[in-house]
Amino acid sequence: MEFCFFLRQLSMTAYLELKAQTKQFAHYCYKMAKKLGHNRLDQEIAKQLVRCPSSTAANYRAARIAQSKSAFVAKISIVLEEADEIQFWLEFIRDEGLVNGKEMELLIQEAGELAKIFTASRGTAQNRK
Repeated sequence: MEFCFFLRQLSMTAYLELKAQTKQFAHYCYKMAKKLGHNRLDQEIAKQLVRCPSSTAANYRAARIAQSKSAFVAKISIVLEEADEIQFWLEFIRDEGLVNGKEMELLIQEAGELAKIFTASRGTAQNRK
């Protein structure tokens, strides 16, 4: 019973907003991936640019319906890892000069914000009794 209460701590509105935000972020990263070159190396990076944010969005949805606190913590940890990894890939793309500009900086900032949200969520879950 306690775990069900824990999951409801995040209001349905906040959950739906974050669910939409992670999905929209995945769409933006997909569009950014399409801007990369067509050589083999650029395409490998593009795959990461699509995989990480879509995994973040999908695993966030899965975390919300976790069957236990430990399952929630495990899923939200995956979400956090993926959010951090996408920030790495975006910074790498920028640093290599593959794509630059305000749009790239906004995506990097968004990835960092998502990582902060999921770090806080995991910490709250781990500290709940």
